[in-house]
Amino acid sequence: MTDPTSLTTVLLAPHSVHALVPAHGVGSRSDLPLPFTALVIGALAALLISFLAIGFLWREPRLRPSDGILLPDALARALDSRWLRGLARAVTAVIVLWTLVALVAGPDSARNPVPSVIYVWFWVGLAFGSMLFGPIWRVVNPLRALHAGLLRLARVSPDLVALQYRAGLWPAALGLGAFTWVELIAEDNTSLPFLRLLVGAFVAISLLGSALFGRVWFDEADPFEVWSRLLGLLSPLGRRDDGRWGLRTPLHGVNTLRGQRGLVATVAVMLGSTAYDGFSANLSWATFVQTSPLPATLLKTVTLVGFFAAVAVTLWLAALVSMRLADRPVRDSFDFVSDIAPSLIPIAAGYLVAHYWSLWVYQGQLAWTLMTDPLGTGADLLGTAGLTPDDALIQPTLVATIQAVSIVVGHLLGVVAAHERAVTVLDRRSAVIGQIPLMVVMVFYTVSGLTILFAP
Repeated sequence: MTDPTSLTTVLLAPHSVHALVPAHGVGSRSDLPLPFTALVIGALAALLISFLAIGFLWREPRLRPSDGILLPDALARALDSRWLRGLARAVTAVIVLWTLVALVAGPDSARNPVPSVIYVWFWVGLAFGSMLFGPIWRVVNPLRALHAGLLRLARVSPDLVALQYRAGLWPAALGLGAFTWVELIAEDNTSLPFLRLLVGAFVAISLLGSALFGRVWFDEADPFEVWSRLLGLLSPLGRRDDGRWGLRTPLHGVNTLRGQRGLVATVAVMLGSTAYDGFSANLSWATFVQTSPLPATLLKTVTLVGFFAAVAVTLWLAALVSMRLADRPVRDSFDFVSDIAPSLIPIAAGYLVAHYWSLWVYQGQLAWTLMTDPLGTGADLLGTAGLTPDDALIQPTLVATIQAVSIVVGHLLGVVAAHERAVTVLDRRSAVIGQIPLMVVMVFYTVSGLTILFAP
């Protein structure tokens, strides 16, 4: 699974002892706690049994917005307090400013912390943090704060907008796709000139978009706020319909999401990107790219877009066949595909954990050694230069187990989420029959995901 040209290999270059850590994981078929064939059979059995069980026993919607175990009042007040949000924003601002110093004045070498901050702390850490605590980037997003500050300085109402926003999540989908391309395909994606251009372009687009469309730009078009919000639906923390904080299942959050323009494209990017990530680590693929007469970047880009399209097309085809089996008009498939698109979020989260666990656990620790010296002068400003990362959580058997379990659990949650939405928007007969094509698609995703991840 090791990709010698991967981003992670570049990030780990200063630490030669661990330079052979694979791109986004260290698990392999030999590290699995049971044979690969048995794992696949067990995963498929779990999916099919779950599908049959909920088809017979889950006859009506069960996920109610009033569900949830209420948090203690003191904890709920703390979550809503200004001091906690202010502290989170202050810590984020300090990290951002520290990183900007390294981006502008730091060395263009492996000692610069900016690549680790962007590709590990921000991209992966934001995803994991959102799955635990909810849509945290909406609270701490420094560009949202900058936009609000500029409006106050100009004495302009935040409700005053130049244009009506109607693009839905499409800009977010395009932004997430572009960042995925940067992370997985772009050449020199850890060099300072490239990162300066990347950060500068994103800040400019964000400020221009928020100036034209107002705060809704961050809610709907900002790729990282949407990334955080969608993954944050899986958080055990959430508000009930009475506005009070409670503990809930991941399905309750996903069930609150309703179909909207660009949602299918966004979840297709979320799922397709991690699928491509695993696929690109395959030795046969790497050999094909290196020997192909086509430019490697072009070949990789077309394949990445193909993965995005494959997720969207298979989901839409499942919805189309579902409506035909249920004797519903074909036009209903467009509404149904948007209704069931949220069920892919747990699956995308499972793939994300499987692919990025090792990168986050190990490289996330190593980033502290780089952050202590943003200018590359040899200083130890944070006292973390001598930090030795603990590798207990990236032992091969543990990682392989986490990878397999996260993919299977993600698909199981996806099956249940799809059933809940189906019995909500369709009559019982249509809901049960209509889910058969979707189940076939999820079986395909499961087998493909496990095969890609544990390819020899």
